[in-house]
Amino acid sequence: MRLEEKHAIVTGGGSGIGLAIARRFASEGAAVTILERDEAAGEAAAGDLGGKATFARCDVSDSNDVQSVIDGLLSPDILVNNAGIAHIGNVENTSPEDFDRILSVNVKGVYHCLRSVIPRMKAQGGGTILNMASVASKIGISDRFAYSASKGAVLTMTLSVARDYVNQAIRCNCICPGRVHTPFVDGYLDEHYPDNREEMFAKLSEYQPIGRMAQPEEIANLAAFLCSDEAAFVTGSAYDIDGGVTLLR
Repeated sequence: MRLEEKHAIVTGGGSGIGLAIARRFASEGAAVTILERDEAAGEAAAGDLGGKATFARCDVSDSNDVQSVIDGLLSPDILVNNAGIAHIGNVENTSPEDFDRILSVNVKGVYHCLRSVIPRMKAQGGGTILNMASVASKIGISDRFAYSASKGAVLTMTLSVARDYVNQAIRCNCICPGRVHTPFVDGYLDEHYPDNREEMFAKLSEYQPIGRMAQPEEIANLAAFLCSDEAAFVTGSAYDIDGGVTLLR
């Protein structure tokens, strides 16, 4: 119960990593608010947590929507900027529209939430922020031009916020996961590799030197530590959780 009496906002908490984080935080005693654009997924996630979480529909790419939703919530002790979208392509085949779409969610979405939440954390005497970056923030990954750009921005925003607010009791860190087995991965394989799904799943798994993808719950374990008082001395850090990708490649 290390997050007891804490209020945590988790963006993109309707599925995958976000849902695992919301579930873990609730099990640690936090009151969790799930912000999710997909209303059905958000309501299902809140219901899955058995009354330990609430859901608010929110499009993080819309600054007015974010401000309106957060203004209607209790001041958060914890903000987890998890909402994000993926894109596959190099610089030549990434259209301007795709690039703008990735930045609007993965970069501006984080900015909107930070800008809305930090004043409230300052007013209450502090808080904890955790951003979801990626190994793509640090290393070159084939055909991830726009995604890598967006996650590199998340990492550097993390460092900037940590420095600017360290004297106001606001900690800010980010997690840099490798490939995680989420519904997105399953949907991608079903769409693009229906005839050799198992082969491609094995190939994606073997990219991690440890030999498999992470489970969302493993990311949530690290998130719970970083957002707890056990990590009170940790700020401005980017934590790799990638099965050895950045170490061995």
